[in-house]
Amino acid sequence: NAGGLATAGSGTALAVLFAAADLGMNIEVYVDETRPLLQGARLTTWELTRHGIPTTLICDSMAAWAMQQGRVQAVITGADRIAANGDAANKIGTYALAVLARQHQVPFYIAAPRSTFDFSIESGNEIPIEERAGTEITQGFGRQTAPDDVDTWNPAFDVTPAELITALITERGVIQPVNRTSIQQMLGNDGA
Repeated sequence: NAGGLATAGSGTALAVLFAAADLGMNIEVYVDETRPLLQGARLTTWELTRHGIPTTLICDSMAAWAMQQGRVQAVITGADRIAANGDAANKIGTYALAVLARQHQVPFYIAAPRSTFDFSIESGNEIPIEERAGTEITQGFGRQTAPDDVDTWNPAFDVTPAELITALITERGVIQPVNRTSIQQMLGNDGA
């Protein structure tokens, strides 16, 4: 998300949707709110509606129900870092979406530029995960939502294993299947 805000153009994950809409494809998008900081609610919905794409905001925990009801034909996310084997780190909750997509036989795509790929990291196990302040959960947006003395665990990212990713969409083309060989064939040995 944040393509329009960050680059004055279109971000990687949303660029796929913008291109589909610009080609006249009839698309509708369900956007997860993206807890705890609500980037989906605050940024992604703004970008999609600004582009004129029909958008429905859902709470993160509703994604499974939407898939079960047949309302989702594909999941498209971005990535912050992709390892040499295709494992991808992205906002927390991305892995859960990939598991849900697999369970409901919904294709799961990651759109990312070449600069996201890091061949110095063999697998997602080596990607460092940022830990965020627990107050993002217990005091979201300045409102107390949980007791002060409760323990929290608030990683900013999770890692989706390559085997759950249907394809990687890059500016060079679509990488499928998602594995080291396919990535190197599309991007070369340096990944950047």
